[in-house]
Formats: sequence, C-alpha cells, structure tokens
Amino acid sequence: MSNRVSNYATAVLAVAEAEGNLDEVVDELYRFGQALDSNDELRNALTDQRIEASRRAQIVEDLLGGKASATTVSLVSMAVANGRGGELSKIAGEVMEMGASQHGRQVALVRSAVALTDDQHARLVAALTKAHGSELDVKVQVDPSVVGGIVTQIGDTVMDGTVRSRITQLREAF
Repeated sequence: MSNRVSNYATAVLAVAEAEGNLDEVVDELYRFGQALDSNDELRNALTDQRIEASRRAQIVEDLLGGKASATTVSLVSMAVANGRGGELSKIAGEVMEMGASQHGRQVALVRSAVALTDDQHARLVAALTKAHGSELDVKVQVDPSVVGGIVTQIGDTVMDGTVRSRITQLREAF
C-alpha cells in the first residue's frame, strides 16, 4: 500500500475513532468505494482534476447527504477535494483492515449473487468465525456474476462456494 493511501487511512481511522463511529464509517466507506469502482461516470466525475475541487466535494455531499454519517461525508469530500477520489477504494480497504486489526480481527470479504438477510448474515459470520478460528469483520458485496453460493476472501485465502465452482468440480471428477 502506498504511503499516501496509508496516511489517509490512518487519518480517517483516527477521526472515526474520535467521533465514536468507526464501524459505521468503515461500512459506509466500503460501500461507497464499491459504488465508485462499479460506476465509471461517478469515478470520472470525482477524479477529473478539470472539475473544481469544491464541485467534486459538492457531488459527494449531494450523493451521501442524509444517507451516510456526517463523518463519512466530510472524510470522503475531503479526499475527493484533495484529488484522492481514485484512491477511495484503497483507502477504505486500508481503514477496514487497520480497524479490524486494532480489535484483533481480520476482514472477510464475501461476494454473493443477492443481498443477505440479517439472519443469513449472522449465520455466515458465525460459520466463518468458527471455521477460521478467530473473530472476523464480514463485508458482503452483491455480485451478479456469482450465480449461486458465495466467494469468501480472508487475507490471501479464497474459498469458492459458488454453484459454478461446484459444477466444475463435478465435471472434473467424471
């Protein structure tokens, strides 16, 4: 991770902890980073240096106002105004990892074809924690390319429990 990303992540972490809403900010940053990665038009608007910094910050405030905490809106606006819009996903990932690490946990990134219910999410967290043997912060991303099942990444370990991978395993077995 670049020093610039780490420096921003450290600052974001410190502000969120001081405000007392670290988990909320981490979750909102993660979701905003995912939205930014999947929307070329938004990413271009927030990274285009020809657009005035105040206008880029206003776009963030218009998008997140009332939908995210004031802390998140301020931090994202600041990063975008300072020309770091293209690094928001990396910053969010770093903040997520640093926050989990400070609490003795790891991050589990889960991709699912559909949004999970609260009950499904709770059962998934319990199952992954039991299988991994340590506390986890589980972040779920809806990914339509996952036809069924889930893909989980914890650190460098990827567990592919998708229907596609199981069909492939069956084909290879016969």
